[in-house]
Amino acid sequence: MIVNGKDFSLRELSSPDLFSLLESLKLKPETVAIQKNGEILKRDLWKNSSLEDGDKIEILKFVGGG
Repeated sequence: MIVNGKDFSLRELSSPDLFSLLESLKLKPETVAIQKNGEILKRDLWKNSSLEDGDKIEILKFVGGG
């Protein structure tokens, strides 16, 4: 699996889902948007979206500022 352009092993996750991925990367779900295989996923689909070898994930972090 590729996460933000880097190889990532599913074995590093407690379960093969997006929430486990965010947890392993120490990211809060409410502060990111996720693109899986070129498609932006709505947050309510994250629980049912399993991860597989070959998936390409992009995680976009929201940053506040002024």
